[in-house]
Amino acid sequence: MMSSASGKPRLLWFDANRVCAAIGVVLIHSTTDFSGQPFPDASVAERAVPVFLRSLGEFSGSEMFFFFSLFLMAMRVDRHRPPYRQAIMTQAERLLVPFVFWTFFYAAFRLVKAYAFNYEDWYLDQLSQTRVWVSFFLLGKSQYHMHFLPTLFAIFLFFPVMRLAWRYPLMGVLLFATLGAMDHVQSWLWSLDLTSLTREYLVRITKVWGYVGYGFAAFALYSLWSDGIPRGESKLIRRGALYFASMAYIATLPFFGTALFEGHWGIRTGWDYYGHFLMPIFMFALFMGGQFADWSPRWSHLAKYTFGVYLVHPAVIDLFDIAVAKTGLADLLTPTLLVLLRYAVALPCAFGLAMALEKTRLLAWTIGLGPAPWKWSRKRGTAETKG
Repeated sequence: MMSSASGKPRLLWFDANRVCAAIGVVLIHSTTDFSGQPFPDASVAERAVPVFLRSLGEFSGSEMFFFFSLFLMAMRVDRHRPPYRQAIMTQAERLLVPFVFWTFFYAAFRLVKAYAFNYEDWYLDQLSQTRVWVSFFLLGKSQYHMHFLPTLFAIFLFFPVMRLAWRYPLMGVLLFATLGAMDHVQSWLWSLDLTSLTREYLVRITKVWGYVGYGFAAFALYSLWSDGIPRGESKLIRRGALYFASMAYIATLPFFGTALFEGHWGIRTGWDYYGHFLMPIFMFALFMGGQFADWSPRWSHLAKYTFGVYLVHPAVIDLFDIAVAKTGLADLLTPTLLVLLRYAVALPCAFGLAMALEKTRLLAWTIGLGPAPWKWSRKRGTAETKG
């Protein structure tokens, strides 16, 4: 681990983990057909590579980003001990304000795909309904990845409880219990005769309570890391995390087997479920165990764009899909070639777009890389006062 100019440690291993997670999320969303399915009309052989790549991508996932954010929350609480109201208001500004912008953006942007694939009448009807807009803002349904921001904010509300694991790191294992309870209740909710939207609200509430377990795990790992983990013990952590991550991957094989042999996504149950949802803690521990490795500062440079990559990559993928479909190229590509080409385009373009947004003063704040426009005058006034 290196030090910054201020003398504070630089979390290069942490930044490397964030970059790899962003790469994985883009891979996840690049490995399906145009409707998000595992190519049901293709043969098993044709689905093999896309499903395999999807399984590799799920070493990452939105849960991994929850873990990053909660670890950083533990760090901020440790360093600044903010009052509850101040901490929550800060998170609301960082998460919910950009969320409002991207909700309106994707609500409008999806019209492009709707017109391209001839379902604009249905989508325009959806946009005319109040309940749809409520679900956009409460569930993040304006696009499939937008659930992350409101869910993360709701999890942050529980940070005083997570401090238990900071004081008693053994409580980090409670993640296993919260995930189990979440699975138990959600299975019951899916068995009830409810409207789909009502079920989604109840499932999301249950998910927030269950995901607080990630906070326990993140605060516990932060406590151990901040106390100092010697080089030798870090190697042990890395080896153990590598084993458990591989075991979690093996546990998810039934889910991907269903996709491979039957052409549709299965239901995560039992150890398949735990393998998927425990993967973030194993991957995080794997990188943390490598904290003494010679990480390049380049990781930190790329890491600042990962939030932007997460937010913009679905738009890049949609534009790629529209171009491929409208030019007739889709008919010439096998599932494997489609997935590889989509990923080869989406990943660098997502990073490039995030970098472009950073350089655009009016929009940099939407990906957390600049002050919001309404703060410009306040910042200028502060600078003039100091001058």
